[in-house]
Amino acid sequence: MTHSLRPASSALGLGIALGLAAPAHAGGFYIQEQSTTEAGRAYSGEAAAADTPATIFFNPAGMTELEGIQIEGNAQALFVDARQSNTGTSRSVPGLPVTLPVTGSDGGNPFAQPLVVPSLYASAQVTDRLWVGLGVNSPFGVVVDYDEDFFGRYDSVTSDLFTLNVQPSIAYKLSDNFSVGAGIDVQYIDVELANAVPNLDPADPDGALRITGDDISVGWNAGFIATFDPVRIGAHYRSAVKHDLDGEFDLSGLTGLLAGNNVTTPAVAPLSTPDIATVSVMFGTDTPWRVYGTWRWYNWSNFDEILVEPEGLEPQVNEQFYRDTYSMALGAEYDVDERLTLRAGTMFDESPITDEYRTTRVPDGDRTWLSVGASYDINDTFTASLAYAHVFVKSEPIDRTDTFFKGTPAAVDARIRSDSSGNADILAFSVGARF
Repeated sequence: MTHSLRPASSALGLGIALGLAAPAHAGGFYIQEQSTTEAGRAYSGEAAAADTPATIFFNPAGMTELEGIQIEGNAQALFVDARQSNTGTSRSVPGLPVTLPVTGSDGGNPFAQPLVVPSLYASAQVTDRLWVGLGVNSPFGVVVDYDEDFFGRYDSVTSDLFTLNVQPSIAYKLSDNFSVGAGIDVQYIDVELANAVPNLDPADPDGALRITGDDISVGWNAGFIATFDPVRIGAHYRSAVKHDLDGEFDLSGLTGLLAGNNVTTPAVAPLSTPDIATVSVMFGTDTPWRVYGTWRWYNWSNFDEILVEPEGLEPQVNEQFYRDTYSMALGAEYDVDERLTLRAGTMFDESPITDEYRTTRVPDGDRTWLSVGASYDINDTFTASLAYAHVFVKSEPIDRTDTFFKGTPAAVDARIRSDSSGNADILAFSVGARF
C-alpha cells in the first residue's frame, strides 16, 4: 500500500514584497513612485510641499494650498536591472547523507522593461476653508518572474502582487497657518506566487506550487500642515491595511510517494501592509528657492510571516521577520522664471529585509537615490513635469534554507545561496491642469 506524505511546512518561500519589491522602489513592497514632482526632488517634500494634487496621497491636508479645481496624471517608467549569481545552491536527498548542487540559469532579469506605475489625482476647493479630493494609485506591489530553469527556483519563480488604491479625501483650513486632512483607503489586492518543489528523486522533473488570492479591505490616513513663512511643516500617517486573501492553492507534478500530495484546493492568507509615518519640512514658502527635508518610518515588523491555510491541509508558514525601517531625503528647487522650475534631490532608503530571511522574491537592499526634474507651465491652465532618478541598490547575499515536507521521511532541505545585485533608472512624466 502506498502512503502519501503530507507536506507539513511551507512548500513556498512567500517573500511577498508590488517594489514592487524591486531595486526600483522603496524598501520592501512599498511603491513610492506616485508623483513626478516628488520624484524630481527624491521625495523630499512629501508631507509639506503641497504644490500638486499628488499631495492627496502624501498628505491630504496639503489640498488647502491648491486653488480651484486641479487634476494631475502621472506615469513613471522603471528600468530595473537585477541579477542573481549562484554561490552554492544545493538540496538534500532523503536517505542520503550528502547534498547535491542545484544547477540552472541565473534566471535572467526578472523585471519587465519598463515597469510602468500610473497614478491620478483630483482636488476641488469647495469653500475658502473646505477641500475634497480623490487619488487613484498602486501603493504596494511586486512583479518578479524568473526563467523556469532558474537555480533558485525552489525559492521563487513568479511573484506578482498588485494593489489598486482609491482614496477619497477631505481637508479643512482651521486658520491661515494650520490645516488638517484625512482620507479613506479602499484597497484591492491580487497576488500570484509560484515556485518549483523538489521531488524525492533529483532525476525527476520538479513539481510546482502556485498560490493565488485577492481581497478588498479598507485603511485610513491623516495629516496636518503648519505654515509660518518662510517655513512649512507637515506630518502624515498612513495606517496598515489588513487583508484576508481568498484564493487557491495548487500543488502539482509530484511523483512517486509524493504523488498523493498533488492537490488543488481553496486557500486563505492574511497579509498586512505597513503603517507609514512621515514628517517633512520646507524652507522658502515665499522665495524662488525652496529646500526640503523628509523623514519616514515604516512599521514593517508587522510583516513577520506569510501564513497560507489551504482547505484540508496543514497551514503553510514562511517566516519573513521584516524589521522597522526609515528613509531620509533632501531636495531643493528653483523657479527660473514664472514658467520654469528646476529641482534635484537625494534619498537614503533602508531595506526591511534581514540577511537571514532575504529571498529572491524580494531581491532587496539599501537604496540611495539621485534625482533631477523640471516643471513648465505651458499656459495658465496646463503644467508638464519631467523627472529622472538613478537608484543605487546595495548588493546583498542570499543564504536561506527552506524545508519541504518537514516532519516526514520525505523532508528535503533546499538551500539557496546567491549574490543579489541591481540598480534602476526611473523616468517620470505628468500633466496637471488648473481650473
